[in-house]
Amino acid sequence: MEKKILIVEDEDDVIEFVSTVLRENGFSTVIARNGEEALERIREDRPDLVIMDVLMPKQSGIRMYRKLKTTESLKQIPVVIYSGIARRTYLRTQAAREEIEGETVPEPEAYVEKPAKPEYLADIVRKILG
Repeated sequence: MEKKILIVEDEDDVIEFVSTVLRENGFSTVIARNGEEALERIREDRPDLVIMDVLMPKQSGIRMYRKLKTTESLKQIPVVIYSGIARRTYLRTQAAREEIEGETVPEPEAYVEKPAKPEYLADIVRKILG
């Protein structure tokens, strides 16, 4: 059975790139364009993996990731952050939020900086999903 992957991204060209890479490697895709829509899709579609950006309209990827990883029924879903933001900047932001909110969240299963080579992105997804 095909593994279903939710792509959370607001840029059409990135959605097309990631969707194409995933479909060519045997995965099905679902799209959400912001964090609010993504959380709805996760509850409805129960994807096997989420690939998400950090900077998005409505609800940021940082806030969405924290919500996902602190919701008991959703926190086991693996996440790949695919962003133009450097990994260390993202981790610093998460650490600052942990200090303010007092709740620790785990790091994502993978952090891939844009742009990534198609083979690299596909390899990461295959490793996470087995």
